[in-house]
Amino acid sequence: MEINSIIKVDNLGKQYRLGVDTAPYSTIREVVMDTLKAPLRSLRRNGSDPTIWALRDVSFEIQAGEIVGIIGRNGAGKSTLLKILSRITHPTVGRVQLFGRVASLLEVGTGFHPELTGRENIFLNGSILGMSKTEIESKFDEIIAFAEIEKFIDTPVKRYSSGMYVRLAFAVAAHLEPEILIVDEVLAVGDYAFQQKCLDKMQDVSTHGRTVLIVSHNMGAISRLCQRCILLDKGTVLTIGKPSTVIEAYVAGGAQNRAEYLQPSSFDKDINLRRVAVIDEHGEVRNEVGYADVPRLLVEYEVNRVVKGVSVGLAVFTIDGTCAFVSADLDAQPELLNGRVPGMYVAEIELPAAWLNVGRYTVTATIASAAGGGTVYDNLEVLVFNVVDTGSPGSRFGIERKGILQPILVWTTTTRDT
Repeated sequence: MEINSIIKVDNLGKQYRLGVDTAPYSTIREVVMDTLKAPLRSLRRNGSDPTIWALRDVSFEIQAGEIVGIIGRNGAGKSTLLKILSRITHPTVGRVQLFGRVASLLEVGTGFHPELTGRENIFLNGSILGMSKTEIESKFDEIIAFAEIEKFIDTPVKRYSSGMYVRLAFAVAAHLEPEILIVDEVLAVGDYAFQQKCLDKMQDVSTHGRTVLIVSHNMGAISRLCQRCILLDKGTVLTIGKPSTVIEAYVAGGAQNRAEYLQPSSFDKDINLRRVAVIDEHGEVRNEVGYADVPRLLVEYEVNRVVKGVSVGLAVFTIDGTCAFVSADLDAQPELLNGRVPGMYVAEIELPAAWLNVGRYTVTATIASAAGGGTVYDNLEVLVFNVVDTGSPGSRFGIERKGILQPILVWTTTTRDT
């Protein structure tokens, strides 16, 4: 092992027994009740409970100062891996070596006591990390300024909104100088402006020699931040390498059946994404469109309660995470910001023909407050589609035209007397 390695994972495995509570801790009452129920549970199971490996044979090494992205589809084992690295749960087999203090932000409320105020939780978290009161005090003002919750710092955090909770939790985790910072997809809960602020902070953290592990479905953020990526699939490591290479493998692996995304109804949300699809002029779902075709992006969503100031948007990315373009319904229909009444909504966005270059693209759908500091209801990578060559300008002359766009522009060429 190199001297500057800060994380080393060897043949890591985590097995769960289905039907058994896997919570990391319980109250005394729950322990007593569980003990009393154990004989009956054993009789019911007859030793036949199925098991599942959330992780198996996972090995990698991370150097100090690296930002490493962990990507994979739902159920790939990403969150389980982070919980083991954060010492929230123990591995079934294998070993993890961590050479430094670890601060984790895995879900809203992680590491906070709901009855304590924001101020008290800052000092509690710092103490858990092994910092002195003087060290915490030296960072206190910086944490509060970053979290933007000065007015509520002496309010019990149980009264915080999810956005306030996330802002304070990230500020604490990032500013109390852990050698290793672990961040899960929880940042998607915050507003867009704060997400960008967090990404900038993680980049800053790594320049000071600290290590960042980040799980995200935002391939643009992964591509921008990370020096390396780890791709997990069904609990095993598929590949480790440069973000562009790993992201391409991730996208390619799920390219089949990604021309349509469906999400169940959720009355708990004021507004909820239901369906996104790439369709042709006949309304048929397509995962491949010709260069000269006119594809449409279809978005369906439900409004359960009157919402104001909310925008629905789509972002199209290349497979390496580069943003090709972003479009929102407020561009063409700003009156929607005034309010949407309950009901089902359908929107179509027509993409110009002979516009996107040949290649593979991903689509992220976002429903969020149009103003900074608001709520993000959905922010999901929903589609993968291909633009195939049907006579693009470059192919007509046997050359590869670089760039995200390959439009046919109008050139006017004249001659003049010398």
